[in-house]
Amino acid sequence: MVEKHSIYTHRQKPRKLCQLLHLILSNSTTRVKKQTKQPLQIPIANVILSFAPLQKMAENAAPLIEKQEYHESCAACKVEQMKDSDAGIPFKLLILVWLITLAAALPISSLFPFLYFMVRDLHIADKEEDISYYAGYVGSSFMLGRALTSLLWGLVADKYGRKPVIMFGTLIVVIFNTLFGVSVNFWMAIITRFLLGSLCGTLGPLRAYASEICRKEHQALGMSVISTSWGIGLVIGPAVGGFLAQPAEKYPQMFSEKSIFGRFPYFLPCLVISAFALVASILCLWLPETIHAHDKENIAEKAAMEDDIYESIQSYKVEVSELRRPVSQKSLLRNWPLMSAIMVYCIFQLHDMAYSEIFSLWAVSSRRLGGLHFDSADVGSVLSITGVGMLVFQLSVYTWVERILGPVMVSRIGAVITIPLLTTYPFLANLSGLVLLWLLNCASMLKNILAISITTGLLVLQNRAVTKERRGAANGISMTAMSLCKAIGPAVGGSLLSYAQGRLDADFLPGVHLVFFTLNAVEFVGLVMTFRPFLVVPEDDSLSSSAGDRETLLS
Repeated sequence: MVEKHSIYTHRQKPRKLCQLLHLILSNSTTRVKKQTKQPLQIPIANVILSFAPLQKMAENAAPLIEKQEYHESCAACKVEQMKDSDAGIPFKLLILVWLITLAAALPISSLFPFLYFMVRDLHIADKEEDISYYAGYVGSSFMLGRALTSLLWGLVADKYGRKPVIMFGTLIVVIFNTLFGVSVNFWMAIITRFLLGSLCGTLGPLRAYASEICRKEHQALGMSVISTSWGIGLVIGPAVGGFLAQPAEKYPQMFSEKSIFGRFPYFLPCLVISAFALVASILCLWLPETIHAHDKENIAEKAAMEDDIYESIQSYKVEVSELRRPVSQKSLLRNWPLMSAIMVYCIFQLHDMAYSEIFSLWAVSSRRLGGLHFDSADVGSVLSITGVGMLVFQLSVYTWVERILGPVMVSRIGAVITIPLLTTYPFLANLSGLVLLWLLNCASMLKNILAISITTGLLVLQNRAVTKERRGAANGISMTAMSLCKAIGPAVGGSLLSYAQGRLDADFLPGVHLVFFTLNAVEFVGLVMTFRPFLVVPEDDSLSSSAGDRETLLS
């Protein structure tokens, strides 16, 4: 059964094509009449008869204002119908997306507060200064695995649907995050994190999904939901890890040294996150698919019809070769608005991942090495407060700011403010007590708000640069490139911190001053790349939707 609703659709294409040919033939008849002074009928009739494919199309062509066909058995059609009939925000679906994204983000950074102590307990480092070096590789293994498979998961999501990829990735979190919590040696920790990253390919499809369930005017909010949930996960994750790691030491009245949580002191935070991911995987059942199941049924017929049309038009030398290759099929790697947004995005993600690794390791380092001498609970407390501030900002302020300034300007302002902010971090080690906690919380909250604002703006640009049919693959490319940068970030950040803590008496940029100076240098490069010719902003009207692409082909 097919349900109809009045909107413009792709069936305007044959209608407009017929109108174009009618205009051509009419002009030809006029020119012949002017030359011969006699009406010409038989040749034109023969010409019309030669257009058998066009006649068949004309018989089936819809009026200029056509009705969209909705297939009752197609979940994606129901989503499109909801968007056409309801101009509001799909809050229920966005809440589900927010929870599932949070489940995928939590295990990425939950290990940061206790990673220093975990590497120490695995007895892989010979000196205290070397702990940060090995910790960086554990943090990088996840991103390396994700970099190798992100594009593949994007292609799978485009072909088989967003929902199965999202559900499978959420179940992977349940399995391998739990195994990481019971790691008995350094290499087991590396392997479980690598497999978690390579098999959990949910972020790219979730980005595409969030933009597909929202109308154009709400796509910025959809991207904000993804980036907010992801950012909150990257902040609450360390809070969970910080408060729940080593429970036998922190809460001896509840957890015995002989219990499983005493023998595996980092298992409890992993178990809690895995339980949340299990709930999220169940919630995936209520996600409607946004990839149309019936699109494959008429591919051969449409291709044959397009070939006939093309050959017929070519015989009359009408240059419409672009009709056979829609904009959405253009090579993504040659889509400069997309690729430029991805490159700038990767620079900022390299910075943010290195910062996340460095912040936690620096905070738990001893005062002798220029750190704050926090324990895992202190780090978790700071990052929890940061997460609350990020959530409030993204839900109440960001959309308003982005509408006024635009995503590019928001990213530039965020980068400009970040540089002087990070310059103050090394001096915080000279403070103590409530003053230190107050200033550190304010600095951490502002830094992460700026980072998530930059990320959201660049995600909006990426999704506007491609049509709906290619967003899965586009986000796969983005995830691959981003994951490579994020794989480099923790390893380089940990190694840089370890090196800096070994040169406390240097004349130029001693100790952690070198670390934060390097972070600022990367942020400055990202700022420069937000300007032309590095970054090209896509045109909203021609790239925001596939329907818009089709309607402008013959205009």
